[in-house]
Amino acid sequence: MKKAIRNDLIERVQNSPISAVDLFCGAGGLTHGLMISGIRVEAGIEIDKQVEYAFRANNPGVEFLRWDVARKNYQSIQKLFRPGSIRLLAGCAPCQPFSKLTNGAGKHKDWDLLDNFGRFVRKILPELVTMENVPELEERGSDVYIRFVRTLKECGYSVAAEVVRCEDYGIPQSRRRLVLLASRLGEIALPEGRYRNPSRWRTVRQAIGTLRPLASGEADPGDPLHVASLLSRTNLERIRATPRDGGTRKHWPDRLVLACHQRHTGKSYGSIYGRMWWDRPGPTMTTLCTGIGNGRFGHPEQDRAITLREAALLQSFPRTYDFWPREEKLNRKAVGRMIGNAVPPKLARALGEALLSHVEAETSTKKVLP
Repeated sequence: MKKAIRNDLIERVQNSPISAVDLFCGAGGLTHGLMISGIRVEAGIEIDKQVEYAFRANNPGVEFLRWDVARKNYQSIQKLFRPGSIRLLAGCAPCQPFSKLTNGAGKHKDWDLLDNFGRFVRKILPELVTMENVPELEERGSDVYIRFVRTLKECGYSVAAEVVRCEDYGIPQSRRRLVLLASRLGEIALPEGRYRNPSRWRTVRQAIGTLRPLASGEADPGDPLHVASLLSRTNLERIRATPRDGGTRKHWPDRLVLACHQRHTGKSYGSIYGRMWWDRPGPTMTTLCTGIGNGRFGHPEQDRAITLREAALLQSFPRTYDFWPREEKLNRKAVGRMIGNAVPPKLARALGEALLSHVEAETSTKKVLP
Protein backbone atom coordinates (compact mmCIF):
# COMPACT_ATOMS: atom_id res chain seq x y z
CA MET A 1 0.00 0.00 0.00
CA LYS A 2 1.47 3.35 -1.02
CA LYS A 3 2.57 5.51 1.92
CA ALA A 4 0.50 8.54 0.86
CA ILE A 5 -2.70 6.46 0.68
CA ARG A 6 -1.91 4.85 4.02
CA ASN A 7 -1.36 8.20 5.73
CA ASP A 8 -4.53 9.62 4.21
CA LEU A 9 -6.62 6.77 5.62
CA ILE A 10 -5.11 7.12 9.08
CA GLU A 11 -5.69 10.89 9.11
CA ARG A 12 -9.24 10.53 7.79
CA VAL A 13 -10.41 8.39 10.71
CA GLN A 14 -8.33 9.94 13.48
CA ASN A 15 -11.11 12.04 15.01
CA SER A 16 -14.11 10.00 13.93
CA PRO A 17 -17.04 9.98 16.38
CA ILE A 18 -17.68 6.33 15.46
CA SER A 19 -15.57 3.43 16.64
CA ALA A 20 -16.28 0.21 14.74
CA VAL A 21 -15.53 -3.50 15.02
CA ASP A 22 -15.89 -5.60 11.85
CA LEU A 23 -17.03 -9.17 12.47
CA PHE A 24 -16.29 -11.68 9.66
CA CYS A 25 -13.99 -9.08 8.09
CA GLY A 26 -12.54 -11.21 5.28
CA ALA A 27 -10.00 -9.35 3.15
CA GLY A 28 -11.34 -6.01 4.38
CA GLY A 29 -13.89 -4.75 1.86
CA LEU A 30 -16.29 -3.53 4.55
CA THR A 31 -13.53 -2.14 6.78
CA HIS A 32 -11.88 -0.32 3.86
CA GLY A 33 -15.10 1.33 2.73
CA LEU A 34 -15.96 2.40 6.28
CA MET A 35 -12.50 3.91 6.70
CA ILE A 36 -12.77 5.81 3.42
CA SER A 37 -16.10 7.21 4.65
CA GLY A 38 -14.39 8.50 7.81
CA ILE A 39 -15.23 5.80 10.37
CA ARG A 40 -12.50 4.52 12.64
CA VAL A 41 -12.36 0.73 12.61
CA GLU A 42 -10.61 -0.67 15.66
CA ALA A 43 -10.44 -4.34 14.71
CA GLY A 44 -11.39 -6.89 12.09
CA ILE A 45 -12.26 -10.40 13.26
CA GLU A 46 -11.93 -13.39 10.96
CA ILE A 47 -11.21 -17.10 11.36
CA ASP A 48 -9.63 -17.53 7.90
CA LYS A 49 -5.87 -17.03 8.24
CA GLN A 50 -5.41 -16.59 4.48
CA VAL A 51 -7.07 -13.16 4.53
CA GLU A 52 -4.77 -11.67 7.17
CA TYR A 53 -2.19 -10.25 4.79
CA ALA A 54 -4.80 -8.49 2.62
CA PHE A 55 -6.61 -7.06 5.62
CA ARG A 56 -3.48 -5.75 7.32
CA ALA A 57 -1.80 -4.47 4.14
CA ASN A 58 -4.70 -2.23 3.14
CA ASN A 59 -6.25 -1.09 6.42
CA PRO A 60 -3.57 0.71 8.43
CA GLY A 61 -4.01 0.99 12.17
CA VAL A 62 -6.69 -1.70 12.34
CA GLU A 63 -6.03 -4.76 14.48
CA PHE A 64 -6.58 -8.15 12.84
CA LEU A 65 -7.84 -10.83 15.23
CA ARG A 66 -8.00 -14.42 14.07
CA TRP A 67 -10.93 -15.45 16.22
CA ASP A 68 -13.81 -17.87 15.91
CA VAL A 69 -16.70 -15.67 17.02
CA ALA A 70 -18.76 -18.72 17.96
CA ARG A 71 -16.22 -19.36 20.73
CA LYS A 72 -15.92 -15.77 21.99
CA ASN A 73 -17.79 -14.09 24.81
CA TYR A 74 -19.16 -10.60 24.34
CA GLN A 75 -16.58 -9.01 26.68
CA SER A 76 -13.86 -9.89 24.15
CA ILE A 77 -15.66 -7.81 21.53
CA GLN A 78 -16.81 -5.05 23.86
CA LYS A 79 -13.33 -4.04 25.00
CA LEU A 80 -12.20 -3.42 21.42
CA PHE A 81 -14.25 -0.22 21.04
CA ARG A 82 -12.68 3.16 21.78
CA PRO A 83 -13.93 4.49 25.14
CA GLY A 84 -16.34 7.41 24.89
CA SER A 85 -17.14 6.82 21.22
CA ILE A 86 -20.31 5.87 19.41
CA ARG A 87 -19.91 2.16 18.78
CA LEU A 88 -20.67 0.42 15.50
CA LEU A 89 -20.82 -3.36 15.30
CA ALA A 90 -20.53 -4.27 11.64
CA GLY A 91 -20.30 -7.47 9.70
CA CYS A 92 -21.26 -9.70 6.84
CA ALA A 93 -21.71 -13.22 8.18
CA PRO A 94 -20.62 -15.80 5.56
CA CYS A 95 -23.33 -15.98 2.93
CA GLN A 96 -22.83 -19.58 1.82
CA PRO A 97 -25.57 -21.00 4.11
CA PHE A 98 -28.15 -18.76 2.45
CA SER A 99 -26.92 -18.47 -1.15
CA LYS A 100 -29.05 -20.02 -3.87
CA LEU A 101 -25.84 -21.67 -5.07
CA THR A 102 -25.62 -23.70 -1.85
CA ASN A 103 -27.43 -27.00 -1.42
CA GLY A 104 -28.41 -28.32 2.00
CA ALA A 105 -28.22 -24.85 3.54
CA GLY A 106 -29.65 -25.93 6.86
CA LYS A 107 -26.70 -28.24 7.45
CA HIS A 108 -24.03 -25.66 6.61
CA LYS A 109 -21.37 -25.15 9.29
CA ASP A 110 -21.83 -21.34 9.23
CA TRP A 111 -25.61 -21.35 9.71
CA ASP A 112 -25.46 -20.01 13.28
CA LEU A 113 -22.99 -17.15 12.74
CA LEU A 114 -25.73 -14.54 12.40
CA ASP A 115 -27.12 -15.78 15.72
CA ASN A 116 -23.72 -15.06 17.26
CA PHE A 117 -23.84 -11.57 15.75
CA GLY A 118 -27.22 -11.11 17.47
CA ARG A 119 -25.80 -12.44 20.72
CA PHE A 120 -23.12 -9.75 20.72
CA VAL A 121 -25.68 -7.05 19.91
CA ARG A 122 -27.90 -8.06 22.84
CA LYS A 123 -25.01 -8.08 25.32
CA ILE A 124 -22.97 -5.08 24.11
CA LEU A 125 -25.81 -2.79 22.93
CA PRO A 126 -23.66 -0.80 20.48
CA GLU A 127 -25.29 2.41 19.37
CA LEU A 128 -25.11 1.34 15.70
CA VAL A 129 -25.26 -1.93 13.77
CA THR A 130 -24.83 -2.71 10.10
CA MET A 131 -25.19 -6.06 8.39
CA GLU A 132 -24.87 -7.10 4.74
CA ASN A 133 -25.71 -10.45 3.14
CA VAL A 134 -27.24 -12.14 0.13
CA PRO A 135 -30.95 -11.42 -0.59
CA GLU A 136 -31.77 -15.11 -0.04
CA LEU A 137 -31.16 -14.60 3.69
CA GLU A 138 -34.74 -13.32 3.94
CA GLU A 139 -36.06 -16.60 2.51
CA ARG A 140 -33.61 -19.47 2.97
CA GLY A 141 -32.42 -18.08 6.29
CA SER A 142 -35.74 -16.61 7.31
CA ASP A 143 -35.69 -17.99 10.86
CA VAL A 144 -32.20 -16.76 11.69
CA TYR A 145 -32.85 -13.41 9.99
CA ILE A 146 -36.14 -12.93 11.83
CA ARG A 147 -34.38 -13.67 15.11
CA PHE A 148 -31.67 -11.12 14.30
CA VAL A 149 -34.14 -8.34 13.48
CA ARG A 150 -36.29 -9.23 16.51
CA THR A 151 -33.23 -8.95 18.74
CA LEU A 152 -32.51 -5.49 17.39
CA LYS A 153 -36.06 -4.26 17.93
CA GLU A 154 -36.30 -5.76 21.42
CA CYS A 155 -33.11 -3.90 22.30
CA GLY A 156 -34.53 -0.54 21.24
CA TYR A 157 -33.06 -0.15 17.75
CA SER A 158 -34.62 1.61 14.79
CA VAL A 159 -34.09 -0.81 11.90
CA ALA A 160 -33.91 -0.16 8.16
CA ALA A 161 -33.34 -3.10 5.83
CA GLU A 162 -33.70 -3.54 2.08
CA VAL A 163 -32.33 -5.44 -0.89
CA VAL A 164 -30.30 -2.90 -2.87
CA ARG A 165 -28.69 -2.83 -6.31
CA CYS A 166 -24.94 -2.32 -6.07
CA GLU A 167 -24.99 -0.54 -9.44
CA ASP A 168 -26.84 2.32 -7.74
CA TYR A 169 -23.79 2.93 -5.53
CA GLY A 170 -21.21 3.21 -8.31
CA ILE A 171 -20.18 -0.46 -8.33
CA PRO A 172 -19.61 -1.77 -11.89
CA GLN A 173 -21.43 -5.07 -11.47
CA SER A 174 -24.99 -6.36 -11.25
CA ARG A 175 -25.15 -7.43 -7.63
CA ARG A 176 -28.07 -7.53 -5.21
CA ARG A 177 -27.42 -7.41 -1.47
CA LEU A 178 -29.57 -7.33 1.64
CA VAL A 179 -28.37 -4.34 3.66
CA LEU A 180 -29.40 -3.46 7.20
CA LEU A 181 -28.71 -0.40 9.33
CA ALA A 182 -29.86 -0.14 12.95
CA SER A 183 -29.52 2.64 15.53
CA ARG A 184 -30.33 3.28 19.17
CA LEU A 185 -29.79 7.01 18.61
CA GLY A 186 -32.96 7.60 16.58
CA GLU A 187 -34.77 6.76 13.37
CA ILE A 188 -32.44 5.62 10.63
CA ALA A 189 -32.80 5.08 6.89
CA LEU A 190 -30.70 3.40 4.23
CA PRO A 191 -28.80 5.73 1.91
CA GLU A 192 -30.11 6.08 -1.61
CA GLY A 193 -27.58 5.28 -4.30
CA ARG A 194 -26.24 8.28 -6.21
CA TYR A 195 -26.34 6.42 -9.52
CA ARG A 196 -29.91 5.10 -9.58
CA ASN A 197 -30.44 6.04 -13.21
CA PRO A 198 -29.12 3.13 -15.32
CA SER A 199 -27.52 5.63 -17.68
CA ARG A 200 -25.13 6.51 -14.83
CA TRP A 201 -24.14 2.97 -13.89
CA ARG A 202 -20.41 2.28 -14.09
CA THR A 203 -19.49 -0.17 -16.80
CA VAL A 204 -16.97 -2.93 -17.39
CA ARG A 205 -15.13 -0.63 -19.78
CA GLN A 206 -14.81 2.09 -17.14
CA ALA A 207 -13.59 -0.42 -14.55
CA ILE A 208 -11.07 -2.51 -16.49
CA GLY A 209 -10.74 -0.97 -19.95
CA THR A 210 -7.31 0.57 -19.32
CA LEU A 211 -5.62 -2.59 -18.02
CA ARG A 212 -2.89 -4.24 -20.04
CA PRO A 213 -4.30 -6.62 -22.71
CA LEU A 214 -3.49 -10.27 -22.05
CA ALA A 215 -3.67 -13.54 -23.91
CA SER A 216 -4.65 -16.84 -22.30
CA GLY A 217 -2.00 -17.73 -19.74
CA GLU A 218 -0.23 -14.36 -19.98
CA ALA A 219 0.77 -12.25 -16.95
CA ASP A 220 1.21 -8.51 -16.46
CA PRO A 221 4.75 -8.15 -15.04
CA GLY A 222 3.66 -5.07 -13.11
CA ASP A 223 0.70 -6.63 -11.32
CA PRO A 224 0.75 -10.17 -9.90
CA LEU A 225 -3.05 -10.25 -9.81
CA HIS A 226 -3.47 -9.35 -13.49
CA VAL A 227 -2.78 -12.86 -14.78
CA ALA A 228 -5.02 -14.69 -17.25
CA SER A 229 -5.78 -18.34 -16.52
CA LEU A 230 -4.34 -20.69 -19.12
CA LEU A 231 -7.21 -22.12 -21.15
CA SER A 232 -7.21 -25.63 -22.53
CA ARG A 233 -7.12 -26.00 -26.29
CA THR A 234 -10.87 -26.72 -26.38
CA ASN A 235 -11.79 -23.81 -24.13
CA LEU A 236 -9.63 -21.50 -26.20
CA GLU A 237 -11.61 -22.60 -29.24
CA ARG A 238 -14.82 -21.95 -27.31
CA ILE A 239 -13.95 -18.42 -26.26
CA ARG A 240 -12.78 -17.61 -29.81
CA ALA A 241 -16.10 -18.89 -31.14
CA THR A 242 -17.99 -16.64 -28.69
CA PRO A 243 -18.82 -13.26 -30.26
CA ARG A 244 -17.17 -10.30 -28.63
CA ASP A 245 -19.00 -7.89 -26.34
CA GLY A 246 -21.74 -9.99 -24.77
CA GLY A 247 -21.62 -13.12 -26.93
CA THR A 248 -22.73 -16.53 -25.63
CA ARG A 249 -22.17 -20.20 -26.46
CA LYS A 250 -25.26 -20.34 -28.66
CA HIS A 251 -22.97 -19.39 -31.54
CA TRP A 252 -20.65 -22.37 -31.07
CA PRO A 253 -20.45 -25.21 -33.56
CA ASP A 254 -22.00 -28.42 -32.18
CA ARG A 255 -18.64 -30.07 -31.62
CA LEU A 256 -17.77 -27.50 -28.93
CA VAL A 257 -21.03 -27.76 -26.96
CA LEU A 258 -20.83 -29.73 -23.73
CA ALA A 259 -23.17 -32.72 -23.47
CA CYS A 260 -24.74 -31.32 -20.28
CA HIS A 261 -25.63 -28.10 -22.12
CA GLN A 262 -27.30 -30.01 -24.95
CA ARG A 263 -29.84 -31.47 -22.52
CA HIS A 264 -32.98 -29.48 -21.78
CA THR A 265 -31.89 -28.80 -18.18
CA GLY A 266 -28.63 -27.28 -19.35
CA LYS A 267 -30.19 -24.76 -21.70
CA SER A 268 -31.29 -22.44 -18.89
CA TYR A 269 -27.66 -21.63 -17.97
CA GLY A 270 -27.11 -19.50 -21.03
CA SER A 271 -24.56 -17.15 -19.49
CA ILE A 272 -21.98 -19.87 -18.80
CA TYR A 273 -18.95 -19.41 -21.09
CA GLY A 274 -20.34 -16.02 -22.11
CA ARG A 275 -18.50 -12.74 -22.51
CA MET A 276 -19.22 -9.58 -20.54
CA TRP A 277 -20.49 -6.46 -22.27
CA TRP A 278 -18.15 -3.50 -22.39
CA ASP A 279 -20.77 -0.87 -21.75
CA ARG A 280 -22.85 -2.53 -19.04
CA PRO A 281 -22.04 -3.45 -15.45
CA GLY A 282 -20.41 -6.85 -15.07
CA PRO A 283 -22.22 -9.88 -13.66
CA THR A 284 -22.09 -10.74 -9.96
CA MET A 285 -18.52 -11.57 -9.00
CA THR A 286 -18.31 -14.99 -7.36
CA THR A 287 -15.45 -16.88 -5.76
CA LEU A 288 -14.94 -18.69 -9.10
CA CYS A 289 -15.26 -15.70 -11.41
CA THR A 290 -11.89 -16.17 -13.13
CA GLY A 291 -13.07 -19.30 -14.94
CA ILE A 292 -15.12 -19.00 -18.14
CA GLY A 293 -17.07 -22.15 -17.29
CA ASN A 294 -18.50 -20.62 -14.11
CA GLY A 295 -20.63 -17.83 -15.56
CA ARG A 296 -20.43 -14.85 -17.91
CA PHE A 297 -16.80 -14.26 -17.01
CA GLY A 298 -15.21 -14.05 -20.44
CA HIS A 299 -13.42 -10.80 -21.25
CA PRO A 300 -15.50 -8.61 -23.61
CA GLU A 301 -12.98 -8.90 -26.44
CA GLN A 302 -9.79 -10.66 -25.35
CA ASP A 303 -9.85 -14.45 -25.67
CA ARG A 304 -9.66 -15.32 -21.97
CA ALA A 305 -11.45 -15.18 -18.65
CA ILE A 306 -11.16 -12.10 -16.47
CA THR A 307 -8.22 -11.86 -14.07
CA LEU A 308 -8.24 -11.52 -10.30
CA ARG A 309 -7.37 -7.83 -10.64
CA GLU A 310 -10.27 -7.26 -13.00
CA ALA A 311 -12.60 -9.08 -10.60
CA ALA A 312 -11.38 -6.89 -7.73
CA LEU A 313 -11.96 -3.71 -9.76
CA LEU A 314 -15.47 -4.90 -10.65
CA GLN A 315 -16.03 -5.34 -6.90
CA SER A 316 -14.92 -1.67 -6.53
CA PHE A 317 -11.66 -2.40 -4.72
CA PRO A 318 -9.02 0.28 -5.42
CA ARG A 319 -6.45 -0.73 -8.02
CA THR A 320 -3.76 -0.51 -5.33
CA TYR A 321 -5.46 -3.09 -3.09
CA ASP A 322 -2.91 -5.77 -2.28
CA PHE A 323 -4.27 -9.28 -1.71
CA TRP A 324 -1.20 -11.51 -1.50
CA PRO A 325 2.48 -11.16 -0.50
CA ARG A 326 4.63 -10.70 -3.59
CA GLU A 327 7.37 -12.89 -2.19
CA GLU A 328 4.97 -15.86 -2.00
CA LYS A 329 3.46 -17.89 -4.80
CA LEU A 330 0.00 -16.53 -5.54
CA ASN A 331 -2.83 -18.70 -4.24
CA ARG A 332 -5.42 -17.93 -6.91
CA LYS A 333 -8.17 -19.92 -5.23
CA ALA A 334 -7.72 -18.10 -1.92
CA VAL A 335 -7.67 -14.65 -3.52
CA GLY A 336 -10.70 -15.49 -5.68
CA ARG A 337 -12.55 -16.42 -2.52
CA MET A 338 -11.54 -13.13 -0.85
CA ILE A 339 -12.78 -11.08 -3.79
CA GLY A 340 -16.01 -12.96 -4.43
CA ASN A 341 -17.03 -12.96 -0.76
CA ALA A 342 -16.20 -9.31 -0.11
CA VAL A 343 -18.52 -6.45 0.71
CA PRO A 344 -17.90 -4.04 -2.19
CA PRO A 345 -15.94 -1.14 -0.65
CA LYS A 346 -18.06 1.47 -2.44
CA LEU A 347 -21.22 0.04 -0.87
CA ALA A 348 -19.48 0.05 2.52
CA ARG A 349 -18.46 3.67 1.98
CA ALA A 350 -22.06 4.69 1.26
CA LEU A 351 -23.22 2.96 4.45
CA GLY A 352 -20.46 4.62 6.44
CA GLU A 353 -21.33 8.07 5.13
CA ALA A 354 -24.99 7.48 6.00
CA LEU A 355 -24.06 6.43 9.54
CA LEU A 356 -21.86 9.49 10.04
CA SER A 357 -24.65 11.79 8.81
CA HIS A 358 -27.09 10.01 11.13
CA VAL A 359 -24.78 10.45 14.13
CA GLU A 360 -24.24 14.12 13.35
CA ALA A 361 -27.98 14.73 13.07
CA GLU A 362 -28.86 12.82 16.24
CA THR A 363 -26.06 14.08 18.46
CA SER A 364 -26.66 17.70 17.44
CA THR A 365 -30.13 17.44 18.96
CA LYS A 366 -28.58 16.00 22.15
CA LYS A 367 -30.92 13.02 22.20
CA VAL A 368 -30.42 10.67 25.12
CA LEU A 369 -30.31 6.89 24.79
CA PRO A 370 -33.19 5.01 26.39
